[in-house]
Amino acid sequence: MSAQAPEPGRLVRAARGVQRLLAPNPSLMTGPGTNTYLVGDPPTAVIDPGPDDHGHLERIVGAAPELALILLTHTHPDHAAGAMALAARTGARLAGRAAPGDGRQVRGFEPQFEPQRDQRIALQGGGSLRAIDTPGHASNHVCYLLEPDGLLFSGDHILDGVTPVIIPPDGSMAGYLRSLQRLRDYPLATIAPGHGRLLSAPLAVIDGIIAHRERREAKVLRALGDGQRTVGELLAVVYDDVRSELHGLARFSLTAHLLKLEEEGGCRHEGDRWYRTTSKHS
Repeated sequence: MSAQAPEPGRLVRAARGVQRLLAPNPSLMTGPGTNTYLVGDPPTAVIDPGPDDHGHLERIVGAAPELALILLTHTHPDHAAGAMALAARTGARLAGRAAPGDGRQVRGFEPQFEPQRDQRIALQGGGSLRAIDTPGHASNHVCYLLEPDGLLFSGDHILDGVTPVIIPPDGSMAGYLRSLQRLRDYPLATIAPGHGRLLSAPLAVIDGIIAHRERREAKVLRALGDGQRTVGELLAVVYDDVRSELHGLARFSLTAHLLKLEEEGGCRHEGDRWYRTTSKHS
């Protein structure tokens, strides 16, 4: 992991043939901001152009005057809002999965092609990006593995120091965990997340996230006990280790855990009250 996150607007070498440009959109949800990655030497591909910010897009164009390909990991606005303007400015092709209609996606995104699982996208100058579908944080989420270097551009699927918020119904906790397990089968060397610093020891990072989510799920089951609880009643117990100002976001992931458990037969709900059932989770 690098010593510190880059400054907004300054290109930083992330790996061989890869530069990182931090967008000027820090927030509770984006941390220090969205990482835009320029791939190639000189750069001919960009991953997640980020917000529709004139200065940020100008810096991308200045750093990649021969831009040919714009790839999105998913279509949440902090990653994708600048994609259409950048494509119009440069003539680069747009790649990514079509946006779901949950009202949380960038509007107007029309990819020219949608990468399928394990599709290899050739890069000008050599190498390729291997698309790995990773639904969970968003149903249209895709990670890209730079081959042969083993650098995984993980979007919001894997982040630096935090786990992504899962917002049902488009987000799925069960899908998220399945996608994490799928990534373990690939030759990963380093993770380049959508927010924060580069991550070494990818398998340890992935296993740590899975263990964290399993511990949280165990707290959900303990909090349900033998009674019936609302999400609000569960929230204070299950996320008692999280600052109260973050509970609004935690409510989404808690609901995603409950829906996963319901899918597996571990709990049920009647109206707004949830209760445990006899199952493998008991």
